[in-house]
Amino acid sequence: MDDAATLQRFDTGAALRAACRAGLWDRPTSGLAQGFQQGNIVILPRALADDFLRYCTRNPKPAPILGVSEPGDPSLPTLGADIDIRTDVPRYRVFRDGEPAEALTDLNALWRDDFVTFVLGCSFSFETALLRAAIPVRHIDASRNVPMYRTNIQTERAGPFGGPMVVSMRPFTPADAIRAIVLSSYLPQAHGAPVHLGDAAAIGIADITAPDFGDAPDIHDGDVPVFWACGVTPQSAIRHARPPIAITHEPGHMLVTDLRADIG
Repeated sequence: MDDAATLQRFDTGAALRAACRAGLWDRPTSGLAQGFQQGNIVILPRALADDFLRYCTRNPKPAPILGVSEPGDPSLPTLGADIDIRTDVPRYRVFRDGEPAEALTDLNALWRDDFVTFVLGCSFSFETALLRAAIPVRHIDASRNVPMYRTNIQTERAGPFGGPMVVSMRPFTPADAIRAIVLSSYLPQAHGAPVHLGDAAAIGIADITAPDFGDAPDIHDGDVPVFWACGVTPQSAIRHARPPIAITHEPGHMLVTDLRADIG
């Protein structure tokens, strides 16, 4: 399937979720279902849900809440009429005692009646605005995953949850960087304006060419690296909290909702 055909086939959240459910898509979701909000997911036992909710409300830049499920309910009707969180994400990451243990394409065998699902905003949601403004998004152009990095920016703790912020990075020409900052600021539910630009070392990134998650960046001479708070941050918080079990999306592999992400 070529890129144009992929974009046409997965032009809505419902279409992409159906493909995930049928086992037909297990790749990153950047650039797909343009104009629909994408979401990071965190699934925790009910006993930890209140602490994690407080963590999100104290850290709205990396963890803007789009939706929260009822305990044991795999649906999220406020985000999409047919969502089944057990099957509708391309790839899942299972943590046990705070460490990544498994990568799965569905959660049917693991699902429990005390699981609570959190869906958090994603920077992929503002990429449509950048593309419509003719601002090149390099990882989309290269059919790659966005680069993501752990930083020295600490999040505010809540209960056992805490740890460093993770950021996603997109390189731009200086003029395009300004436009990207302005456009992203209109979507606070997708992390809003960036948290840093320029020198990666200033936020604790030792080597910008070697991200902690995603693919290596395509940086051109004269580019300005721009860093947004990232919904992978809660995975750092899970490592910090070390719950017996927690489930997230695999970085870059989002739940695509039916909520619109249009600006204006």
